[in-house]
Amino acid sequence: MAVLFFNEDTKLNLKGKRLLKKWIKESVYNEEKTLGNINFIFTSDKYLLEINNKYLSHNYLTDIVTFDYCENNIVNGDIYISIETVKNNSYRFNVTYLEELRRVIIHGVLHLIGYSDSDEKEKKEMREKEDFYLALLKNLS
Repeated sequence: MAVLFFNEDTKLNLKGKRLLKKWIKESVYNEEKTLGNINFIFTSDKYLLEINNKYLSHNYLTDIVTFDYCENNIVNGDIYISIETVKNNSYRFNVTYLEELRRVIIHGVLHLIGYSDSDEKEKKEMREKEDFYLALLKNLS
């Protein structure tokens, strides 16, 4: 089981990786799942747009694309995150870059766990879960 962080076409110097890994592990276990392998790939807008086009047939930019490789109760997947969009959204939502990045990270993990955000009810539940796990992170640090 591993949580790994990669830069695809960007140079994010992610600090606090050990804490983030512990947080992700705790979050997965709290949802009664087993942590397998989760790869976080940090990208540019351009790269993530190509992923959206190629694999999802979406011709628009998102902050995250999650590929779910879960089997049974084991959480596995690749989570692509556009650092540029996260930065822009942090301004838009009036939060720090780090707060927005952490929210997007746990958002991807929650997708792998099985949460969706296709309608308003699901979006509300997803936001509540994000808030819960962001509070957990504060307690871990």
